[in-house]
Formats: sequence, C-alpha cells, structure tokens
Amino acid sequence: MTEVDPALEIPALEISDDSQEDIQRVLYGRRVGRPLRLQRQALVDNLLPSIEIVQPASGEPVSPARQFRTPYEACWLEIGFGAGEHLAWQARANPGIGIIGCEPYLNGVARLLSVIDDSNLSNIRIFRDDARFLLARLPDASISRIFILFPDPWPKTRHHKRRVVGPSVVPDLARILCDGAELRIATDDPGYKGWILQHVLAAGNFDWLARRPSDWRQRPDDWPPTRYEQKAKSAGRRGAFFRFARRARVV
Repeated sequence: MTEVDPALEIPALEISDDSQEDIQRVLYGRRVGRPLRLQRQALVDNLLPSIEIVQPASGEPVSPARQFRTPYEACWLEIGFGAGEHLAWQARANPGIGIIGCEPYLNGVARLLSVIDDSNLSNIRIFRDDARFLLARLPDASISRIFILFPDPWPKTRHHKRRVVGPSVVPDLARILCDGAELRIATDDPGYKGWILQHVLAAGNFDWLARRPSDWRQRPDDWPPTRYEQKAKSAGRRGAFFRFARRARVV
C-alpha cells in the first residue's frame, strides 16, 4: 500500500467537456526565442534534418524503431525536453536505447543539437512539434519509458485543459507504453502534484511506484537534475518526482 504524504492533497477528479480536445490542437507557448547564433543555426540547417521525425501527411503510424539507423533494445520518449540536458544525459548513460525527444521550442532544440554534435550521440531523434500529434501516431506498446519533466502548470482553472498531463493525453500514454514500462513525471507546482496523481491513477492503467514519501520527494540516481529543477529549488520550490508502471494488459 502506497503511503501518501498528508501534505500531498489530491482533490476530487472532475473532467469537463472542455478537456476532450480535437486532434486539431492549439500549441500554447513559444516556438522561437532569440535569434540563434551562427553555429547553432548551422546545426538546425544541417544536423536537424538528419535526425528529425517528420509527421507523415497520410496519417500512417510512426514506428519508433524505424527512426534509427541502428537497432536498439528499446525506445524511450521525452515530452518537452526544454534545453535537452536530461535527454542528453539519458542518451549517454543508455547507449543501447533509442530516445525520441519532443520539443517545439527551436532554441531548446538548437541547444540539444549542440550537445548531440559535440558528444557524437547517435541514439537521439527529435520531433519538433506538439507531442500530442506524435503520440496519436505511435503504435500500441511501442515505447518503454516516458519522461514529462516540469511541464507548464497552467495554474488558472480555465487553463487546466492546456495541461499535457490530462484526460486527453494519459490514455495515449498508456496505449503506447509497453507492459511494465515506466512513466516519469516531475513538477514543482503544488497544484499540479495532486492533478498528476488524479489523472494518471484515474486512467486505471498505472500503478504508482512510491511506497513512502521519500520515493517521490527525491530523484532516483538515474534521474539527473534539469536546469528548470535547479531554478525551482533556488526559488524555494520543492519538486515531486513521480514514477508509475504501466499495468499488464488483460488479453
């Protein structure tokens, strides 16, 4: 039985019609920031096309394994990788894993491209658009781990439908994850902590792996800190690190 910290409030789950969004979604947030330096722009022009996953126009499934030139033992997915420091760390630490990163913000993509180029990482692919479009195309049980680290909390109630963790996305996460695969989600926003548990556990496809409060208050050793986490910690905000396992499918 998971011990839930009394400080972690989980309000009653309410799902409104507004949360049932059509596939023609609006991407909230920036796509481009400051102009890129010449070196990074060159990487966007020359390196990105060779590792970018482009959404097929005809709507056919996107096979994760076929995105890589080398066969890998499994494929992982990070949604919203920011500047890519976590994704690059995982790629270095797990050379036998192919990792797909989703990030529409070009400046963050360019930062990751610099690391890929400097470290000669060949096990990373990038989807430079709203991750939900890719989720809809991935086959069932095709991903072995998913990371969603410090997503935008959208704290106002009227904006909750914009949250990436919610009733329109969690079913797709459950569908594409292999049995026993891990879903990792981190946040420093107090309201989002309960929201995550609400929606992930309400889906009925996941088990929360925490057995004591320290299991979600502290990062595992194979979960490196991100720049955003360090910024939150400096501001006095405490992170929560949730790990869920995808339940075995009933045949």
